[in-house]
Amino acid sequence: MRYAGLLPIMWGGGSGSEVMQRIAAPMIGGMVSAPLLSMLVIPAFYLLTHRQKKRD
Repeated sequence: MRYAGLLPIMWGGGSGSEVMQRIAAPMIGGMVSAPLLSMLVIPAFYLLTHRQKKRD
């Protein structure tokens, strides 16, 4: 949960919060999506393509 420190920045208010919210939201999205891609999507894609090459 490295992105937990960005949650107050994303939900916070005050001076300059609009700019910080625009920075924090994509960072949180990247920190959540990168592990999902690297642990689930890429290995699944590799297995599918590897099996297809073995059949040929």
